[in-house]
Amino acid sequence: MRITALAGGVGGARFLRGLLHHARTTPSTEPVELTVIGNTGDDITLFGLRICPDLDTLLYTLGGGIHEGQGWGRADESHHLAQELAALGAEPTWFGLGDKDFATHVFRSQLLGRGVPLSGVVERLSARWGLGEQGVRLLPMTDTPVETHVVVTEDGEQRAIHFQEWWVRHRAELPAERFVVAGLDRAAPAPGVLDAIREADVVLLPPSNPVVSIGIILGVPGVRDALRGSRAPVVGVSPLVGGRPVRGHADVCLRTIGIDETSEAVAGLYADFLDGWLVDEDDPMTSRRGLEVVHRPLLMSSTDAAAAMAGAALDLGLRLRPGSGPA
Repeated sequence: MRITALAGGVGGARFLRGLLHHARTTPSTEPVELTVIGNTGDDITLFGLRICPDLDTLLYTLGGGIHEGQGWGRADESHHLAQELAALGAEPTWFGLGDKDFATHVFRSQLLGRGVPLSGVVERLSARWGLGEQGVRLLPMTDTPVETHVVVTEDGEQRAIHFQEWWVRHRAELPAERFVVAGLDRAAPAPGVLDAIREADVVLLPPSNPVVSIGIILGVPGVRDALRGSRAPVVGVSPLVGGRPVRGHADVCLRTIGIDETSEAVAGLYADFLDGWLVDEDDPMTSRRGLEVVHRPLLMSSTDAAAAMAGAALDLGLRLRPGSGPA
């Protein structure tokens, strides 16, 4: 069974880890080939190194090396290099990088500097983390450098800052006017991205940020059209419980683009291709023509809970497949 997922960072990674756990522990599930199309819109260059936070979170989580408490970065990490950089007065000091994490960025930057496309770098990193042995292929959404910037108002003045500075340093508390994604208009899908969507049996949208994660992937020319044209059912999971994100600042991002903080409004962002939608058990949203809504607990409090949620999304997708009979 070929599953393709569009994913951002922590929430997407934990959902997909749950999906793999579900596939391994459910005897009735067909063997799974999972292709993950990862967001690169929050990539940033710091200390001369190219950093891909969402891709790395996917690698570390699916590869078993994630810092579970944070949801990002490496487990059993040290920070000697960052401490020495701070002692030297190097900036910025607000973006935390551990020593083992630095190694990933050095390796990536070396390969990029030699002309290896990002998709080729991700393939090398995926091999290091054993993703292929799990039936997982990780693809960046594009090989084109793309960066999300946030137009903010600070001290009465409007300026643009990198998304990571707004998200990490300011915790999304600076009033945001809009998001600007530099390079997206001239980006092309990375090799394999469109084929993964067209050839999938089921396409899943994990509970990643709908604006600055999945929304950025959908902005890559050709991706949205591929989803519209795919015969595979597209099933998404709402990132909201009680009108609030479980983690992160998705509610702030939705307000910035003028979208209500409801599962129904988020589903509207995907309305041209969405077939199924998982919402929290207490969510008031109901099914309507062309969209089946299923209510399930959406808190990924453990791997088992994430597996149950991912399994429900997969089951819905399989029921919605052409020829599978009434849903």
